Amino acid sequence: MKKMFTKSLLTAAVTAAVAMPVHAYNLHSSDAGELNLDVEMILGVFSSDETYNTFGGPTGESRDWQEGYVKYGLSGTRNLDNGAVLFGAANALTSGVWGDGDALGAQTGDERETEIEDLYVGFRNDVFEISAGRQNVTIGDGFLLNGDSLNLGEGFGDDFNRGGGYWLAARKAFDQTVVARLGGEEGLRSDIFWIESDNAAQSSMELAGANVEYVTETGTFAGMYIEGLGVDATEAAINGNAGRDGQKTMSLRYQGSAGVENLFLSAEFVNQEDGITGDDTQAFYGEAGWTFADVAWTPSVNYRYTSYDEGFDSLFFGFNRGYGTWFQGEVAANYAGPFGSDADIHYLGVTANPSEMVTVGAAYFDFKDTVGGTGTNDANEINLWAEWVVTDNLIVSPLVGFYTPDADTSTQGNDDTNTYFQVLAIVPF
Repeated sequence: MKKMFTKSLLTAAVTAAVAMPVHAYNLHSSDAGELNLDVEMILGVFSSDETYNTFGGPTGESRDWQEGYVKYGLSGTRNLDNGAVLFGAANALTSGVWGDGDALGAQTGDERETEIEDLYVGFRNDVFEISAGRQNVTIGDGFLLNGDSLNLGEGFGDDFNRGGGYWLAARKAFDQTVVARLGGEEGLRSDIFWIESDNAAQSSMELAGANVEYVTETGTFAGMYIEGLGVDATEAAINGNAGRDGQKTMSLRYQGSAGVENLFLSAEFVNQEDGITGDDTQAFYGEAGWTFADVAWTPSVNYRYTSYDEGFDSLFFGFNRGYGTWFQGEVAANYAGPFGSDADIHYLGVTANPSEMVTVGAAYFDFKDTVGGTGTNDANEINLWAEWVVTDNLIVSPLVGFYTPDADTSTQGNDDTNTYFQVLAIVPF
């Protein structure tokens, strides 16, 4: 199964209104604190004209399937002296998959599972926060670390079955964490973290790291260091990422407007040293966007170039800023590859807002220099999508994609253009 398990799946659903928030119903509130009932629910319907044998899955047949989950539990705070607060949450999650599975073969359609998702406590004041337990952790915009959200089903065997919800990334919490944060919303701030995964698809990796940011009106400048402390040797041998034990990953990033209204800039450079061989690999991206604020529907146009070296491990990356980050192309990122490694990717995206309740978008991806420069996974993909807040209790996001492998080089089991469709329904509590 090679390096497939450096891929994690969508940690949040879609942008802005469709970010799968936890919707809280306040059960109690007073000067002493509050107690909330939390509910997060989403259903996805998917269809793919083609399937892919990237990791031994079926090829050449269409598949239709459904994924859904509901997360439910309690969260609360306890107010202390001098503005300090104790906080925590306890949530369970029930997920299911129906139909044919998916276009990669990660799920069979028979997955049903209920487990504890979040279970953590924490303390914070004006300048310091510390939390510990089972929780989601995100640093930056998720290029390297955005939850433990790779959710395989029965398709790769019981040892890797996490209950399904492959596209929806139903389960996102790391098994054990300690996270300390220092600083406010501006100026110098930092995060120090220790994380242990119980996800076999991620080789149950243990890691620690530090993130330092300098936040200004013109943007955020940041640097991060992550060191791999251990893996499950058996799982890592299957996944092809034994080098995570002792792995050293360093990144520099920037995101902001550079002081120019309507301008968006984002970039990150990563150097990574393999824990076994000591070999270095790199990944980087640069993105620029412009919002036409005075034009009807306030359209935005973004261009991004991403480059991943062969063998680069993108760790726990996940969906963050919307479609295309960091799953570039719905078919390519989820089923056909490349999976956040060994490729150069050109992206051009356009979004617009016909109304306050509707956002529409189009994205083009061009995948080049894949599979060690041989080009045997070169392709292009077009995604067209929308986000519609139908009512206070229903948000709908349809997407259609057209994925075309390079007919001269494709090793995906077919070189046909795939028409792919999905629609998400989020039901706020």
